Amino acid sequence: MKLSNFFLPTLREAPQDADNISVKLMFRAGMIRKLASGIYEWLPVGLRTLRKVENIVRGELNRVGGQEVWLPVIQPKELWMETGRWQVYGKELLRITDRKDSEFCFAPTAEEVITNMVRRDVSSYRQLPLLLYQFGLKFRDEIRPRFGVMRSREFLMKDAYSFHASDADAQKWYGLLYGAYERIFTRCGLTFSPVEADSGPIGGNHSHEFMVIADTGEAEIALCECGYAANTEKAETAEHPARQADPSKLEPVRDIPTPGLYTVEDVAKFLKKNPKQFIKTLFFLADGLPVMALVRGDHELNENKLRRFLGVKELEKAPQHIYEAIAGCPAGFAGPVDIKNRYAAGKDTRPLTKLVADHALKNVFNGVSGANKNDTHSTGINLGRDYQPDAFADLHVAAPGDLCPKCGKLLAFKRGIEVGQTFKLGTKYSESLKCNILDERQQEVPMVMGCYGIGVTRTVAAAIEQGHDEYGIIWPPAIAPFEFSLISIESEDAAVAGASAAINDAILAEGMEALWDDRDERPGVKFKDADLVGLPWRLVVSTKTLKDGECEFKRRASKEAARWKLAEVPARLKELKAEIK
Repeated sequence: MKLSNFFLPTLREAPQDADNISVKLMFRAGMIRKLASGIYEWLPVGLRTLRKVENIVRGELNRVGGQEVWLPVIQPKELWMETGRWQVYGKELLRITDRKDSEFCFAPTAEEVITNMVRRDVSSYRQLPLLLYQFGLKFRDEIRPRFGVMRSREFLMKDAYSFHASDADAQKWYGLLYGAYERIFTRCGLTFSPVEADSGPIGGNHSHEFMVIADTGEAEIALCECGYAANTEKAETAEHPARQADPSKLEPVRDIPTPGLYTVEDVAKFLKKNPKQFIKTLFFLADGLPVMALVRGDHELNENKLRRFLGVKELEKAPQHIYEAIAGCPAGFAGPVDIKNRYAAGKDTRPLTKLVADHALKNVFNGVSGANKNDTHSTGINLGRDYQPDAFADLHVAAPGDLCPKCGKLLAFKRGIEVGQTFKLGTKYSESLKCNILDERQQEVPMVMGCYGIGVTRTVAAAIEQGHDEYGIIWPPAIAPFEFSLISIESEDAAVAGASAAINDAILAEGMEALWDDRDERPGVKFKDADLVGLPWRLVVSTKTLKDGECEFKRRASKEAARWKLAEVPARLKELKAEIK
């Protein structure tokens, strides 16, 4: 493709609102343009990469027996009412009304539609297993779209769904899809890690996220050399060995005025104490009943862990009146001391039903927490003497210093970008939508389902976050918009033009493509654009190289250039093609 005829509007500076590396480089390299908040146009060079990722995904899904379908992006309210998600999905669900006042939504996901498709035409276990997938436009009305296509409102996603007659078969296919995902991201040329994950609002009881490792990643991953890996929303931690308190060093409980100070950071600074000495006290409503959760002051409570431990469907932060009713004070000043025996009168008369503490608090002596009085904190709080939880559990978000739950060694932490997730859904959607089959005993049972998503647009952005330098993008060959940047210096020279055309033909003959810069521009402009767009390999033809019957070759990721004899070009191209996964 000659650059003189190619729509590639590069920019020297990114827009001021571009807030991460990938969106800056995607704008500058002429890949995307912004139409509205969180909504982007994909220009030719960007779309070429998007389609290459899509084709890799398609190939690996077909390899394991997937069948591609095309699902509507406008979905009727009635289907979402059947699963109960119309009321609970939230404002991210874009609800629309047609001219007949019928209600629909713009698809943020496809569980309802795909399950509805299968329940109409599959009725026997003999028709299973079945793996259907699509590449579909999605819309989620994010309150604050950011990071360009990484967290946009409109995006391209591959979603696949598997249907099974048994849990064992669903687990088998989960393994097949897990392997397909590993091959997909390997072929894309990405450094990634599959990690255990929480299923979130999609549902199910078994899930993995596929994370592209990048310092700029929005998610944190806990890793161990034994092979354990999980995102910090899911990561479990082992208990540190319990220390014995020295009775002679246990302080009495003292109340200290802390007017206007309610955060751990502010109170720790005021009292000149380490946040690790603090007992963070939080109230929640678990299926409507008040519970208290305690974590160490330097830790964050993981609501997913608390929900799973309590075995409840709904968990929400308690409103202010719950704190006042139970602890007799506003949030920020509640504490565990004698909390089970306290009962302040108020509008809400529900007593505290459970007190759960994180296991890290077993090693906190002479702790600090709210005094259950406004503008007051207590010091000298000790487990057993001053408070006694109903249970201990792993409740905090995994953090540096935590131990691996598998082998007990220290966990390491890296940043990552989620590009795909696999879920074992079970029967959550098949039960609510009555997607049933007759099994071998001619009994009607719900199908067991799996769900497998890949953010195609996110994968493109993640590749840039992982592969770039100060000059621009560095594409892996398999997903680069073109494999070669072919630059003609003094392109008006007939010999240069002829040699460039011959090289372009040789590249095409190998099933690869070049973006041929034949423009009447200075060499510096051409080289800067080539580095910005980031094609894997660069070939330069000039009157200088032709004097020796050569062209110049350089890898985008390398600083060193080499000379190739023109006669050797076809053989060299074969070697490079072999590098593409």
